[in-house]
Amino acid sequence: MSRKKKEKHRIRPVEIKVNYLKLIPASVLMKQGDTIVLVTSTLNDSVPSFLKGLGQGWITAQYGMLPKSSNSRISRERDGLSGRNQEIQRLIGRSLRQAFDLKALGERSVIVDCDVIQADGGTRTASVTAGVVSVYELLRQMVEMKEIKKIPLIRWVAAISGGIVDDEILLDLNFEQDSGADADVNMVMDEEGNLIEVQGTAERKPILHEDLNRLIEIGKEGIKELIIKQKEALGIK
Repeated sequence: MSRKKKEKHRIRPVEIKVNYLKLIPASVLMKQGDTIVLVTSTLNDSVPSFLKGLGQGWITAQYGMLPKSSNSRISRERDGLSGRNQEIQRLIGRSLRQAFDLKALGERSVIVDCDVIQADGGTRTASVTAGVVSVYELLRQMVEMKEIKKIPLIRWVAAISGGIVDDEILLDLNFEQDSGADADVNMVMDEEGNLIEVQGTAERKPILHEDLNRLIEIGKEGIKELIIKQKEALGIK
C-alpha cells in the first residue's frame, strides 16, 4: 500500500551567460548547482541527405564530457561515441527541434555542441535548457544580419530531472542523489507544461503511477522557473 511521500520542489541555483566566449557567437555557459555546461551553436549551409530538396532545415546536437568533468578522469572518445552519449545527444536534438520551426531555416542546419565542464547531475537536462538559449541567440544574430526575417521560435522548451530518494520526491537531482535514487526521471517540457519527452528508470523498485504523476507535476514548476531564466539571459521580458 502506498503512502504520501515527502517532497522538495526547489531547483538548484541557475546562472546562464549568453555570448560567454568573446570570439564565438551564441556561446552559452550554464551553471545549475555544481553542474556546468558550455553550449555553442554553428550554422551549416547544408542538411542531411534525407532532407535535401525539401526546403527545410535541421537541428542536431553533439554531447561530451571533458576528461576531468567528474572525479574520475573520463577518456576522450576517439573510436566512436559511447551508447550513453549517442542517446543523450539524440535527446537534445529531438528536444531542440520541438522548439523551432525548421522550415524557416531553409536548407540549413544548426549544430549544437554541448560540452560538460563539470558534472554534478542533470548534464543532459542542462544541455537542453542551454541549447535552446544558444540556438535562439544564433537565430537572433541571423535576423540582425537579415539572413532570416524573424526568429522561428515555436515554443519555449527546457528540461529538468526528478527522482525518488529515500522515499522522498525530489526535483533537480545532484550526482549523489541521482546515484542513490530508487527512481529517476528526465523531463522535457514546454512553457505550458506539455510533455515533449520523458525518460524514467526504476533503479531499485517500480515507480508507482501516483509518484510518476507527482514528479511530472513538480517538474512543470521547475520548467517554468528555467524558462524564466532562459528569457532573462536573452534579455526577453
